[in-house]
Amino acid sequence: MLPSVEATAQALAQHAYIADTGLSTSLFLALRMGKALLLEGEPGVGKTEIAKVLSRVFDTPLIRLQCYEGIDISQAVYEWNYPRQLLALQSSARDDDDGRSEAIYSEHFLLKRPLLQAIDQANSSAPILLIDELDRADEEFESFLLELLSDFQITIPELGTLRARHRPIVIITSNRTRELHDALKRRCVYHWIDYPTREKELAIVCCKLPGISQRLAAQVVDAVQTLRRHELAKNPGVAETLDWCEALQHLNARELSPELVLATLGVVLKYQDDVDKLRGGLINELVQEGR
Repeated sequence: MLPSVEATAQALAQHAYIADTGLSTSLFLALRMGKALLLEGEPGVGKTEIAKVLSRVFDTPLIRLQCYEGIDISQAVYEWNYPRQLLALQSSARDDDDGRSEAIYSEHFLLKRPLLQAIDQANSSAPILLIDELDRADEEFESFLLELLSDFQITIPELGTLRARHRPIVIITSNRTRELHDALKRRCVYHWIDYPTREKELAIVCCKLPGISQRLAAQVVDAVQTLRRHELAKNPGVAETLDWCEALQHLNARELSPELVLATLGVVLKYQDDVDKLRGGLINELVQEGR
C-alpha cells in the first residue's frame, strides 16, 4: 500500500504518469478507504491510463470491462457454457445419474466475465478492475454494480454468493455523456481530470517521448493548447498531443510548419468540420503560437 499522497505521485511518475496533487490525493484516499475511484473528464486526458499504471505499480493483473450500450450480465459477469453442459448431459445420460443436472451447474461450466474474474477467490492478490466508460452503459447495468461496489460479492443463483478474498482496486471512468446515479457516486471517491496546463502537458510529452526535441514538443503543446481555446467539435486530448508528437518524430520534423500541420491533421483532429476550420486562418495562428 502506498504510504502517502507524495508516495502515490512518485509511484505514478516512476511509470511515466504525471499526476497533480488533486488526482494523487483522490487515488491515495480511494486506496486507503477501500473505495472505487470514479474519474470523469474529456476523452484522452488519461483516465484509463491510471488503471494501467496501477497494474504496473502493484504488479497485479488488470481486468478491464469496456462498457457499451446494451451490455448485460452475461457479457459483464458470467454465463453458463451451454454447449459444454449439453455434451456433459448427453455423455452421462446412459448412466442414469440423477445428480447430473446439478453437476452441470458448477464452476467447471461457468464462463467468468470481467466482474466475476475480479472477485474470483483463486486470485492470489487484489487485481485492478477497470470499468471503462460506464456512462455508455444502461442505467439498469449501473444499478447492478451497487452490490459489487458495496460488498465485493456477486450472487449466482445456482452457486450462491461468491465473495472476494482480496478486494479489487476499482477504477471507474466516465466521459459524462450522461450523469451517473448518486447511489453509485456515494460508493466512490470522485475526481475530475481536466485538460492539463501548458507546463504539465509539456512535462507529459517529454516523459512519454524522451527522444523528442524540446522545441518541437513546446510547439506542439502550444498548438494543441491554442486549438482547445476554439470551438471545435472535439478538442484534442493529451492522447492526441502524444500521437502528434510521435508522428512528427517519424517524419524527422524539427519544428512545426504550415505544411507539416496540414499533412498531419488526421492525427490530431477527428472531425472534418474541425479540419476545415483549421485550414482557414487558424493554421497560421497555430504555427506562430509555437515560435
